[in-house]
Amino acid sequence: MASEFLISFLGAVQASLSVLLTIGFGVAAAQFGLVTTQAAEEVSRLCVKVLLPCLLIVKLGSELNIDPAGRYVPIVVWALVTTITSILIGKVAVKFFHLPAWTVPAVAFNNTESLPLLLLESLETTGVLATLVGKGEASEGIERARTYFLACSVINNIITFSQGAKWITGKQQSPDEDSSEDPENQQTRGNGQGGDTSEDMDGVDEDSFGEPGERTSLLPNKVVDWERRLGKDFGSRLHGYFTSSLRSVRSTLAAVGTFINPPFVGAAIGLIIGLLPPLHRLFFNDMDQGGYLNAWLTSSIKNVGQLFMSLQVIVVGVKLSLSLRLMKEGQKAGKLPPGPVIFVIVVRFILWPAISIPLIWALATYTNLLAEDPMLWWTLMMMPIGPTAMKVLALADVSGASENIRMTIARFLTLSYVITPIVSIAVVAALEAAKAAKQ
Repeated sequence: MASEFLISFLGAVQASLSVLLTIGFGVAAAQFGLVTTQAAEEVSRLCVKVLLPCLLIVKLGSELNIDPAGRYVPIVVWALVTTITSILIGKVAVKFFHLPAWTVPAVAFNNTESLPLLLLESLETTGVLATLVGKGEASEGIERARTYFLACSVINNIITFSQGAKWITGKQQSPDEDSSEDPENQQTRGNGQGGDTSEDMDGVDEDSFGEPGERTSLLPNKVVDWERRLGKDFGSRLHGYFTSSLRSVRSTLAAVGTFINPPFVGAAIGLIIGLLPPLHRLFFNDMDQGGYLNAWLTSSIKNVGQLFMSLQVIVVGVKLSLSLRLMKEGQKAGKLPPGPVIFVIVVRFILWPAISIPLIWALATYTNLLAEDPMLWWTLMMMPIGPTAMKVLALADVSGASENIRMTIARFLTLSYVITPIVSIAVVAALEAAKAAKQ
């Protein structure tokens, strides 16, 4: 037991150090002027809208198929239960203990993406998880665990980016909207789509605005005009259908629309590819077995998706650098009160392990609700445990939160990952509980 605890503890330390060093690279890049704060915010949006959906497409699409699809039902249910329960805990704490509003997403959304994947890599190297699935099946079992964590992250992301904005700013705001309070967000985004473009700008010559810049379209003017007219016509028709429908239908569509976001779309595409054998074969098989898209399309999507984990962590480092620089200059740099820090640590590192480990052990031992997969049991035990997700900072970026709040969250996230090695206690407890249920 002592040696297993030491190995697991070292694995958790390695995973935490990997995250902290990546944050350090972001701090260094900002200190040397290689990355600006606004560039980091744009990268954060890129991570949410492009990189994470690509990661979900590849991971879910490659691991899912018709046979084991049923084993993902407990993951979805457990992810919903733990996330909704954490939200309720956070809201109660904010109301009765007068904690800052960002405590709700901080306690509701733990890291089910970058840290668990890094932790699995470390545990795979040490061979700790081989005791659950056998030495010859360790790699396959760890791949399943990665997919389980990502399936959990789908639920997390749907709730995060559909409802999380109002928990930070106090209002529901679209990820594409800029804050009216933060001057930094008032600047034009370099997305090439013309954030201030309106219907009155159709047909306006770019020479009217001076020299072409980074927002100037590279497409021919005729193509740009056609794209704008098509977008206007299509948008007008959709708006007409929406306004002419019944009020109950409009309310339902509006409610459903809040849950539609890029990670959800990526997950849906991955599910479709994974559950339809012809598509699964086309995207993930070798060329001689019908995988005609694997070598070029799938590999490119995979390469893009793999950037998510590191870039999202680097953004935290850039924000932390700005906070430290403002602190040194005596300016507002995001005050971090001890109350929310202690509360989140207690919930994520003490309360949830005390709930999830014995509960999943009991379900695996005395019921048939869970598949006969010890790696699934261990993953379910670990899902609600761990530090706050890095994407909470991305949520603050796209929700229009003030710079002061964003820097506070960056400092909080860094502190959370400094103490992350204590998760090794939960890792060992979950391993022992999974092995006991297996016997």
